[in-house]
Amino acid sequence: MGTQHTYRVIVRGTWDGLTDGARERLLAEADDHGLTSMRFTPEGSLTYDRVLKHFSLRFVVESDAEDGEEMAEALAEEMAEASLRALGEGYGFGALKSSATDMDTMKVNRKHRASRP
Repeated sequence: MGTQHTYRVIVRGTWDGLTDGARERLLAEADDHGLTSMRFTPEGSLTYDRVLKHFSLRFVVESDAEDGEEMAEALAEEMAEASLRALGEGYGFGALKSSATDMDTMKVNRKHRASRP
């Protein structure tokens, strides 16, 4: 096992074939899954809006640095599929797309205050 890195992964998808019951439940819980609920967590954070067209899940994934972002994306997509299937019947979704950021190699640019004379 190599060096572990922490990745933030966003998995995006489109709802597909929502049943009326699923649509009602998602709409009833929409306020809990809006912009203010966007967080990266190990179990994933589901966000969507009332249009119920697109959604995203945000994950924190620990993975070998040697495997790179591609492995972190694949792991997050597997977790996303499991989370979406756990919602139950009627919560259809299309193909998932993901993007990952390696937090251990991310460069942080800090603004320096101008020194005063």
